[in-house]
Formats: sequence, C-alpha cells, structure tokens
Amino acid sequence: MLQEILRVSKNPYIPELAKITGITQETEANDVKTFRVEFCDSSAWESFHYEPGQFAEVSVFGVGEAPISITSSPTQEGYLEFSVKKIGRVTTALHYANEGTVIGVRGPYGNTFPIDDMKGKNILFVGGGIGLAPLRSLITYVLSEEHREGFGDVRIIYGARSSGDLVFKYELAAWGKREDVDLVVTIDRPEEGWDGHTGFVPAVLKEVAPCSENTVAVTCGPPVMIKYVLPVLTDLGFPPDRIVTTLEMRMKCGIGMCGRCNIGSKYVCRDGPVFTLKQLMEMPQEY
Repeated sequence: MLQEILRVSKNPYIPELAKITGITQETEANDVKTFRVEFCDSSAWESFHYEPGQFAEVSVFGVGEAPISITSSPTQEGYLEFSVKKIGRVTTALHYANEGTVIGVRGPYGNTFPIDDMKGKNILFVGGGIGLAPLRSLITYVLSEEHREGFGDVRIIYGARSSGDLVFKYELAAWGKREDVDLVVTIDRPEEGWDGHTGFVPAVLKEVAPCSENTVAVTCGPPVMIKYVLPVLTDLGFPPDRIVTTLEMRMKCGIGMCGRCNIGSKYVCRDGPVFTLKQLMEMPQEY
C-alpha cells in the first residue's frame, strides 16, 4: 500500500523503496562499502532507466538522503549498486545498515558519459580511490559482451593511497587477466609485499604516457588528483573535448531546484555531473 501511494504521488522528492540485498567491504579500513539494492516493487524498473555516469538520491529513513553515483552498469539487470565512502551522516548510517534494510532510491539524475562519442575510439580510464566508482559503471558497460566490439583499446590507470585503500579488488583482478585490457594499478608509497607500481596517479600517468590518438580520456578521483591529471593529459595531446571528468560539487536535491550546486548558469546535478574539460574551461573557476 505504501509503495502504491508513493507511485501515485507526482512529488519528485518521493523515493522508491528498495532493499539492501548484498554488502561488500571494499577497503581494509572498512570505510568504503558497496551496497547491492533491489526495488521492493519490481515495476519500479519501468521508470528507472539509467546510463553510466548518472547518480541517484539514496535515503536512509529518519536520517536523510545523499546523492551517490550508480556503480553498477545498466548491462547488469535486476539490481543497482552504490559504492559508499563513510564521510557524513547519511553515508555513516548506510554503513551501519544490514542486508534486508529498506532504503529509498530516487532518480536517475544527471547526464551520462558521452558513450556515443566514444564509440570506435580507444578509452583511457584514470581513477583514484573511491573515484573508480562511477568509472566502474562505464568500464563494465564497455567491457560487456554486448558492447565490447563498439570500442577500441581499453587502458585503465588506477591508484590509491595504499593497497588497503584499493577498491573493487575482484574487478581489478578480472580486468588484469583480460587480453583486451591494459591495467596499471599503483599506490602512493612503497609497501612491503607490494610488487605493483608505486607513485601518485598523475606521475604514473605521465610515466606510462598513453597515446592520445583516437582516444578519449575519462578521469575521476579526489579533486587534487584531477587537478594534476588534467594538465598531464593535455601535455600528452588529449584535446579538451576528449577529456571527460565528473563533478559532485555540493549536490543536494538532484533536480536543479535547491541551487546549491550551481556554477555560473550550470547545475552540477542537472547539467552534469559529467563534463568535458572544454566545458569546464568555459565555466567560472569555482569547481
């Protein structure tokens, strides 16, 4: 009955009810978890069509809601996944939730990665820390059986502060075994037992020096990482319209009504969160 009342309501702030059906601890510090959720009413999928790059507003009832990137890919049917770092009230409450907990999900919101413009091109992914979460949706989409032939070479450069801070270790292992993926994983400083790359992501990107010809670069991570990755990509020859990143600046309502995430005339939640460097260069330098 409650779900039917919510469905009849035209209030855009009313979420669909969804149940947490799986929880994966991603980091050794247990500050990042991935939550698999399924709508309580399966007909909710009729209005929830999303593409890589979009986000949803996730509610913990009695606590509040927060905008969170959709980590799963639309090629994975029947569930959504959200990878959540414990940094605030809502995310902390999610971290204390158990399987079976009912939460709210509304959306999807925002624009998407420019998939049509990427077709036929090589794709370079550059991620840092929890910033791999929105990239994971696109990586899974590109590498899926039904879409892989539409894209060229795939290279992934990903790093975190330490090996314990790397997320999606199962996916990293699977991507590393694929012949059609070139994967480079790095941590900031040397560690006993670590035999992979060592160094900050921008430095490793410069060292690897991927070719920019017919390639789209997609990057997401901590703001300081993106700040130093963008000029490296530019130096490597990537034009501004083929460098893609995401912003999550001050998003709140998800539909461009509260005005918290505006940058000039743009709203991150409505006009983003995906932007090319060319678009960012045309915006006020507030991001």
